[in-house]
Amino acid sequence: MTQDDFEFLYDESEDTRTRFVSFMGETNRFDLGITVTNRFYGKLLIFNIQSNRYAIIGQDDLEEPGYLEHVYGIGEEEAAELKEFLESLF
Repeated sequence: MTQDDFEFLYDESEDTRTRFVSFMGETNRFDLGITVTNRFYGKLLIFNIQSNRYAIIGQDDLEEPGYLEHVYGIGEEEAAELKEFLESLF
């Protein structure tokens, strides 16, 4: 297969900023990558390095009950700690 065989929906490059942060909560250790880009309309691409799970998260997503638990496969207490950290990013 060559590049001509693919039907691209888009193929763009962008300069981004990525922060890597590791911290201990009361219940869990978090190792995160946080990527800031113009692509997601003010939301952040946040990936959990330990679990290989990621989500595009905005401040509105943090208010959705069970959202962090679902996308990262974590418990309620862990999600509360993660939410507290993520709120400081917005």
